[in-house]
Amino acid sequence: MSTTKTSSETMSNYRWIICSMLFFATAVNYLDRQVLSLTWKDFIAPEFHWTDTHYGTITAIFSIIYAIANLFAGRFVDWLGSKKGYLWAIAIWSLGACLHALCGWATEMSLGLKDVNEMIAASGALTSTIAITSVYYFIAARIVLAVGESGNFPAAIKVTAEYFPKKDRAFATSIFNAGSTIGALIAPVSIPPLASYFKSIGVGNGWEMAFIVIGALGFIWMGLWMFMYKKPQENPQVNAAELAYIQQDKEKEEADVHTEDEPKISLWQCFKFRQTWAIIFGKFLTDGVWWFFLFWTPAYISDVYGFSSDSATAQLLIFVLYAITMLSIYGGKLPTIIINKTGKNPYAARMQAMLIFAVFPLFALFAQPLGNISYWFPIIIIGIAGAAHQSWSANIYSVGSDMFPKSAVATIIGIGGMAGGVGAFLINMCSGILFDYAAETQMVFFGFEGKEAGYFIIFCICAVAYLIAWCVMKALVPKYKLIKV
Repeated sequence: MSTTKTSSETMSNYRWIICSMLFFATAVNYLDRQVLSLTWKDFIAPEFHWTDTHYGTITAIFSIIYAIANLFAGRFVDWLGSKKGYLWAIAIWSLGACLHALCGWATEMSLGLKDVNEMIAASGALTSTIAITSVYYFIAARIVLAVGESGNFPAAIKVTAEYFPKKDRAFATSIFNAGSTIGALIAPVSIPPLASYFKSIGVGNGWEMAFIVIGALGFIWMGLWMFMYKKPQENPQVNAAELAYIQQDKEKEEADVHTEDEPKISLWQCFKFRQTWAIIFGKFLTDGVWWFFLFWTPAYISDVYGFSSDSATAQLLIFVLYAITMLSIYGGKLPTIIINKTGKNPYAARMQAMLIFAVFPLFALFAQPLGNISYWFPIIIIGIAGAAHQSWSANIYSVGSDMFPKSAVATIIGIGGMAGGVGAFLINMCSGILFDYAAETQMVFFGFEGKEAGYFIIFCICAVAYLIAWCVMKALVPKYKLIKV
């Protein structure tokens, strides 16, 4: 390609169409993940006689399977390629989402019960049998969902590395990562009403169709992806000017940039690098915070303030919470602004931005105390903490794509996802046990009693997690260093 042609040609913007596809995939990913959290308390728990511990166990198992699958999902995407890898991932998780709808029927068949009414009316030892049996079936469906969902971020980050230069990756990542917020935003105003509607017309207990309808969205996305994605150098929709822009790092840092033909880094080799461990600790210490907010906020609103998930107030509260997290888009732009103003390398700019993001979750220390004044205070504070997390997350993903060759990007993101999943497993399992214990013993902590004391303890942990994670990352990788093989 000639310099004259590149400079005179109007640049196409197909990379942003690809980014929008990543955005929608991530939105569907989080919608599928949210169906359970928005239906278990008011639709599923009465049917299966669940406690907080039962729900905490299911979400914790999901998290640990997600963690383990991430370790291999990234490698799978690197091996199979962005297009096929993404298709397989979303096909598996959409199937897993739909399988949840069969858990009630499977429980009835296993225990010889006639219908859902007999299950709800059960008493004595039978309730424990129903709860345990149903939990096993939900765990099985959740495992399929977790395996599929583990491929989303490794695939999306790999595509971002293919379609965006380093300076734009955090911004592009923050845009598609905002899909998780949009998914979480749409969820409370769509999932409980769906469940209520199908329950009102007698289609099961309502929650089953919510899983099926939301799960089907992934199959629609697959049809679009098959026709829209090609690598930028092979895509007729990407002209010479846009391709030159995408590949600008290759021109600026010929000695440092790795190409698709370079030697591969094995999975176990990755663990030899301090950069990998920085990402591991950064994800392990913080991902659980987001997953706690995602999985437990509807229950928090119900337990502490008495609003069921299908009530207008609860839907409004959760909608406002995730609307606030949309501020994370600006967080993704911050490193680019720092780079343009100071000339710092991408890693230094990201770490500066991430330190700022690590401060905002400290407000979670005041969420529960201010909740005594109005339930709007904890919702706003959780929303701010969520926005900080998503901004943090967009940048920690980009740290991996900055410092590792493209051939290993999905693998590194998968390892980070594994670490985040382990953190989420611990916080979800412990939260369920803690909340049941706090309610049974009427535990007192800093003036809060019962479940409120339990929630306050978890909020305190969430508040300080990011500053600890930032210090660990900075200690492991004080300065930018590109991995060479």
